[in-house]
Amino acid sequence: MRAREYLSQAYRLEQRINSDIEEAAGLRRMAASISSPSWGEKYGGTRPTDPPFVRSLIKVMDLEDKINDEIELLVKLKAEIRVVIDQVKNMDEQIVLRYRYLHNYTWEQIARKLNAGERTVRRWHNSALEHVVVPENPTII
Repeated sequence: MRAREYLSQAYRLEQRINSDIEEAAGLRRMAASISSPSWGEKYGGTRPTDPPFVRSLIKVMDLEDKINDEIELLVKLKAEIRVVIDQVKNMDEQIVLRYRYLHNYTWEQIARKLNAGERTVRRWHNSALEHVVVPENPTII
């Protein structure tokens, strides 16, 4: 695995967590909504006896468990990435890597924070990627 791919995992995992959180919010809204009553005749058979909101609540709880597991993985991954970034000797390169991969800043935001041009920030970034040593057994999502 190359350095850029390894460091970018945290961003992708964070995006996946945010997507799952939005999905859970939608399911919560669905569980809280009131369904219209059915006035037609009901037949026995194998129809579920639980109200529809219960199924939605179960899905929400399962999704929240998944989100918690992903958050734990994200915390572990970011701690690992932090150690890898700390091993880069040049402080400017370290800061660029931190802003880019731990804080998910854009190139423009990083340049503004560091009072440098975007080209300079990208140059530092490319140089930093050459100095990054990916762990032997990295966390892979």
